[in-house]
Amino acid sequence: MDNMITRRRFVGMSAATGAAILTGGKIAGSTVRAGLALISPGAATDPAFKIGGDLEVNRLGFGAMRITGEGIWGWPPDRANALKVLKRAVELGVNLIDTADAYGPETSELLIAEALHPYPKGLIIATKGGLTRPGPGNWVPNGHADYLKGCVDKSLKRLRLDRIDLYQLHTVDPKVPMEESLGALKEMQSAGKIRHVGLSNVSPEQIARARKVLPIVSVQNRYNLGDRKSEKAIDYCEKENLGFLPWFPVGGGRGVKSAALDAVSKAHGVTVYQVALAWLLQRSPVMLPIPGTSNIQHLEDNVAAAKLKLTPEEWKTLAG
Repeated sequence: MDNMITRRRFVGMSAATGAAILTGGKIAGSTVRAGLALISPGAATDPAFKIGGDLEVNRLGFGAMRITGEGIWGWPPDRANALKVLKRAVELGVNLIDTADAYGPETSELLIAEALHPYPKGLIIATKGGLTRPGPGNWVPNGHADYLKGCVDKSLKRLRLDRIDLYQLHTVDPKVPMEESLGALKEMQSAGKIRHVGLSNVSPEQIARARKVLPIVSVQNRYNLGDRKSEKAIDYCEKENLGFLPWFPVGGGRGVKSAALDAVSKAHGVTVYQVALAWLLQRSPVMLPIPGTSNIQHLEDNVAAAKLKLTPEEWKTLAG
């Protein structure tokens, strides 16, 4: 790609070839591997990853939290637009959509089913349970076994699925032993209602503890250029070949800002958000960013980031 290219041309090129880019076409001589060894940060090039060793996904996914109403509460102001965003994501080659019963609550899952069911072959819907929503902006953990088993059944119904490919414990409830929460998910997995189990908002120590209860295939923690508290969790995931889904991959409402980020985005003629996503994709081969948006143009920008390749020098400069 030319060093200087207009944002409009870059997005147009990438949107037009987005499905090919995201569906496993080789990038910089990369190949999809079943197992991964630790590599130098910034050198990841594989366009796809196999969650649990059998669910192959394109590494740039879509987070469906923002398609709900303000405060992640209730229905979106423009329901038709939310449905269009979901459909457009799949058209662009996205085949990993992350949601949760707490988004809305329930709204996000219902919109996904309304927009995409019957689901196209290869589309992976990942959802979560274990957080309740007393009101807008409020998130309260509930890791009790009976509650979680009910969450799984209700998500199955809302998503119109017989089995959830990836079900994640949304957070560890400090009032409930992790083993009790995960034991409930193990029971639902044994019943054929869950294919794989993941974790969210956890430390490496908690991941190791969870794996003594049942196989864990993924971790979802907050991580972006400006918030790298989960570095150790990423290294653990890469060593053990677990998918890592960074939430708020471009910083959430606050975004990501730095002089280096501005300089690199200007050099490539793209947005700072596209550079931030490209940086994540090159950070580790197990990194599965799930940027969310309710805007189709922003969605296309995000997908275009899968085509952007930073030089080793640029990546290191951004890493600080």
